[in-house]
Amino acid sequence: MSSNTRFVAPVKQTIVVDAVRVDERKSNLWLDAWRDLRRRPSFWVALAVSALIVLIAAWPTLFTQTSPYLGCELANSNGGPTAGHPLGFTRQGCDIWSRLVWGTRTSMVVGLLATIIGTVIGVIMGALAAFYGGWLDSLLSRIGDIFFTIPYIVAAIVVMTVLQEQRNELVLAFAIGGFSWASTARIMRAEVLRVKQADYVMGSIALGLSRFKTLLVHVLPNAMAPVIVVATISLGQAIVAEATLSFLGVGLGGTTMSWGNDISQAQTSIRTSPMALFWPSLALTIAVLAFITLGELLRDALDPKARAQR
Repeated sequence: MSSNTRFVAPVKQTIVVDAVRVDERKSNLWLDAWRDLRRRPSFWVALAVSALIVLIAAWPTLFTQTSPYLGCELANSNGGPTAGHPLGFTRQGCDIWSRLVWGTRTSMVVGLLATIIGTVIGVIMGALAAFYGGWLDSLLSRIGDIFFTIPYIVAAIVVMTVLQEQRNELVLAFAIGGFSWASTARIMRAEVLRVKQADYVMGSIALGLSRFKTLLVHVLPNAMAPVIVVATISLGQAIVAEATLSFLGVGLGGTTMSWGNDISQAQTSIRTSPMALFWPSLALTIAVLAFITLGELLRDALDPKARAQR
């Protein structure tokens, strides 16, 4: 045998490559928020209550057949619950349950309109100021600072007092939303300042897309998440503002169904008939709490840092 012969034992080589487990589920900001929200019982409770309030406001005849304007008899003044009238009667002999149901529509209409008006103005002002910058940013920011220092409840009182002959849901919504947009504008401005630094925004401008179209197509859709959260919370605040103005006598007034009107009328008989004051106050509290809770939960779900800490 030659001395140069080499014997090599057969070796079975097994190449092991570290496998990286990749989650095949789609993931984005809204999907991650939904996966977080659906595991929280408080979200389903707030969502169910909010949906019920919207349903009552949209179709009040599903919940009562009694007209809140007719059938008020003084013989039923401050009466207790009877068949067909589960919550009793007001001092004027009107059905409390019917007034609550129809008052839900007024509060929701004014709240939604005021929220839409305030959100639209805030989004426009904040987005233009942040995206274009320069003198436009300084001008719009100073205007926002002026409105931010004005309590919108006080401003709405002045507007409704001056326009007392034209009181309706739209005028009241403008009085509330037209002075409560400054906080939304600030949030929108901060978010647009963050988003406009993204590569896809710079790439869109480099490819020749106009700055305004880039703002509409690429910047706004990616900056709306915080605004949606603020709008949800603002809806509850607008409902409180409507009830406050009606309670003070500068809201819709007259025979308009409103929780604020009912609270104002019931305060005179709080000692003899406290339930007439209790029920509209409870309805207002539940509605506002539901929308504010929904907004708070949505804000936490859209915040990755808040999700990681839980």
